Amino acid sequence: MNSNTAIVRDATERYRTERREAGESRGAFETEIKRLGGTPRVETAIRRDTAPAQVAELLGVESSAQTAIRARHMYDGERLVQLADSYIPVDVAEAASVENPDPGLGGIISRMRDAGFEQTEVIEEVALYAATSVEAEAFGVEVGSNLLQITHTGYTAAGRAVEVTVHRPSPGWVLRYSPPID
Repeated sequence: MNSNTAIVRDATERYRTERREAGESRGAFETEIKRLGGTPRVETAIRRDTAPAQVAELLGVESSAQTAIRARHMYDGERLVQLADSYIPVDVAEAASVENPDPGLGGIISRMRDAGFEQTEVIEEVALYAATSVEAEAFGVEVGSNLLQITHTGYTAAGRAVEVTVHRPSPGWVLRYSPPID
């Protein structure tokens, strides 16, 4: 994929099972990058720690509670295109075996479904934030530059939040949404 090609993050389709699992994909990111002709690669570091207060609140856990954290550097070839940190309650992480760096076919959403924690609703909030030195160095922008942050929260049919992922894409992404119309 050309470095000037925008990465289209299509929230209309990205969470559908057939899209996440297309061509033996390990999740929506891999499917999207391949569809654009790129070469997806993900480096994953997994640990247990407390979540930031806002994330703990979304998950409905105490701020002192441990969560499983999947910190990912996501690449198209050698170009870093996204930082993404997923926070998962420990009981869900253990039941779904999502503390393995290789999430398997369809990614952690498929593993959660297989373990009885199917996400039936997703809420995503998009906000601008000022790039810290971490993002500035990672994406080659100035500290303080406006960047997008997408906070994804996945809920089960019972209303339990089982995943919060904070996506920080590099500049140049296109976010596509298709809300229903009554």
